[in-house]
Amino acid sequence: MPREAEPSINERAFILEALRENIRLDGRALDAFRNIELSFGDEYGVADVQLGDTRILARISATVTAPFPDRKFDGIFTVTTELSPMASPAFEVGRQTETETLLSRLLEVALRRSSALSTESLCLLAGQKVWSLTATCHVLSHCGNLLDACNIAVLAALQHYRIPDVTVKGEEVIVHSIEERNPVPLAMLHHPICVTMALFEGGEKVIVDATVREQQCCEGEVIVTANKYGEVVQIAKLGGVAADALVLLNCVDLAVAKVKELDAVISKALEKDARARDVGGLVAELRAENER
Repeated sequence: MPREAEPSINERAFILEALRENIRLDGRALDAFRNIELSFGDEYGVADVQLGDTRILARISATVTAPFPDRKFDGIFTVTTELSPMASPAFEVGRQTETETLLSRLLEVALRRSSALSTESLCLLAGQKVWSLTATCHVLSHCGNLLDACNIAVLAALQHYRIPDVTVKGEEVIVHSIEERNPVPLAMLHHPICVTMALFEGGEKVIVDATVREQQCCEGEVIVTANKYGEVVQIAKLGGVAADALVLLNCVDLAVAKVKELDAVISKALEKDARARDVGGLVAELRAENER
């Protein structure tokens, strides 16, 4: 099974020695994210995220299907990830790696089990027809911190997506095209964002948004998912060195502060895209906030 190339002994020693002096190889502060570039496609629900050299493309798709027998009033929302050799030689086609399995589970907890999306709003006919929403993450380039990049991409794509409007007549469901009716945004209850922190020096030193080399040299990772209101969705400690309770509390405080910054980046990108799509004309004249 292919593996990511490990850093040499000298390279590992150099990275660790630099971190002891609070220096990172790319010049960032210990609690700083790499540059984030977020753009959207021509279609609704397509988000392209670049976190440094890590690049993720997220796409939202929806189909009408039957609900689960035990969840007759809820729609279906699933998150899938696709890691190909194009992103890293460590990934193979048709073989799910431990990284992909872990990534899918953490995204599911962060976005689906936290009820970020109201699945009740996806119900069309109770017990008969609901929307089945799928968020697919395509990893185009892997240079560290896949979870945070995928989380930002899926969350931005969900907020950007517009689901087709429908008309229900008795037991008949009519799905209108974009030419017939304007699609409607999804009912998002909150916006959970993941922040991954790498631990060094027995858990005493914490860095944010680690690169591939930093992740390979770290002694463990702590993942905190929260929203901008400070509500914590999950805390995951995936093996490695034991972390003191005070270290975990400091990680939560740091993550909540970073979540607010990331949420502002997503909101700014969405507003920019909305302005670019605003054609004006009759739609602008019918707004209540037009200039008198």
